[in-house]
Amino acid sequence: MKLFKELGANAAEAVEGLGAEVRFLLRLIVYTPRALLRFDLIIQQVYNSGALSLVIIMLSGLFVGMVLGLQGYQLLERFGSEASLGTAAAIGLVKELGPVVTALLFAGRAGTALAAELGLMRATDQLSAMEMMAVDPIGRVVVPRFLGGVFTMPLLAAIFSLIGIYGAQLIGVQLMGVDAGSFWSQMQAGVSLSDVTEGIVKSCIFGVACSLIAVYEGYYATATAEGVGRATTRTVVTSAVVILFLDYLLTAMFL
Repeated sequence: MKLFKELGANAAEAVEGLGAEVRFLLRLIVYTPRALLRFDLIIQQVYNSGALSLVIIMLSGLFVGMVLGLQGYQLLERFGSEASLGTAAAIGLVKELGPVVTALLFAGRAGTALAAELGLMRATDQLSAMEMMAVDPIGRVVVPRFLGGVFTMPLLAAIFSLIGIYGAQLIGVQLMGVDAGSFWSQMQAGVSLSDVTEGIVKSCIFGVACSLIAVYEGYYATATAEGVGRATTRTVVTSAVVILFLDYLLTAMFL
């Protein structure tokens, strides 16, 4: 009986948290038109969330592409289809690995930074000071960070996929001896617009989810050092679970 009570309490808490995040998202959407007038703030957050994440995104994309090249060549060689390596690597990166891995890396690097920054502002009473000066902290501080993350994710996913394809080509063509013309021509013929569209849609939705979780956890963090630490931890854990769950739903929807 006690176990069922705990499960019920946890389920109720999860539903309550989901409702709170949805209400918070609606508040962010209401403030978005006004925030777009201060586009310089958004550009600064795009730099903080995107440009400062380029190194880890590009390195990860290169290594993921190289692993795809190795594993894909080993698998396709069994069927005599080594020339299709470019198509297999490109579809895997554009549709699946690019958006998902980029979102996980984004949550671990930029998401935690956003949550920690807002949590520290809460702990040092900076947000309360803005409210006392009749400055809405959501419109001035939260929304630019949210929009910066939303705009950044599709760009980072595209860079990840491009570098990954280069890594697969580096292994397949330069190391394994796959014909370069076949690699690129079959990739061009095999990857359709719908595949690219699926990757773009996924990356945009993941960007909204990761940015929302990060700013929500940071804004409502407990005003202590321990509270800021918990907010950053919840940001990573919640984002990872939500990304994988949404990835399944979106993949099923596109199929």
